[in-house]
Amino acid sequence: MARPRSFDEAAVLRTARDQFWVTGYAGTKVDDIAAATGLGKGSLYGAFGDKHALFLRVFDHYCSEAASGVRHQLEGPDDTAYRRLGDHVRAIAESVAADQARRGCLIAKSTAECAEHDEAVAARSRQLFRDLQDHLTACIAGAQRAGDLDAGQDPAHLAGLVLAVLRGLEALGKGGVEPDDIRAIAETALAVLPKP
Repeated sequence: MARPRSFDEAAVLRTARDQFWVTGYAGTKVDDIAAATGLGKGSLYGAFGDKHALFLRVFDHYCSEAASGVRHQLEGPDDTAYRRLGDHVRAIAESVAADQARRGCLIAKSTAECAEHDEAVAARSRQLFRDLQDHLTACIAGAQRAGDLDAGQDPAHLAGLVLAVLRGLEALGKGGVEPDDIRAIAETALAVLPKP
């Protein structure tokens, strides 16, 4: 009979996530995760599989949380949709501006490092980006119905533009662009959205 696990699985996954976030997939060794979590390699393998399986579990969980958080920020009535969209864009800009360690976004970092040669990471990234664009599209469509944005524009195309700006802000922040410039880009993105 197998012994029950004597560790906090969620805490181990958070620690593994942080290790992958700091050193990347290729730069992370199972020994690093074992040392950071205090678990032996055998326990890690037994609970999560190999390094790739553990990374995919961490990445999938992080993507799910990101999509859920964005949905929560953007959902609501039409009359406040434009304000929610602006709040969301500004919040991302502030998060990027505050990242003085330039750790960047785990999604962007993992996608850039792994998606070219790892179809599981590429597929999960594509799904996340579709989800994010869907949430942005719904919010923009609400702002159009409320009369805050031009209803003659395709909300999915506008959402794609906003998504590209937000992903770009994260890359710029990782590259060391000044926080005030990050904020200015976010404000410009909001200003160029077509008004009625």
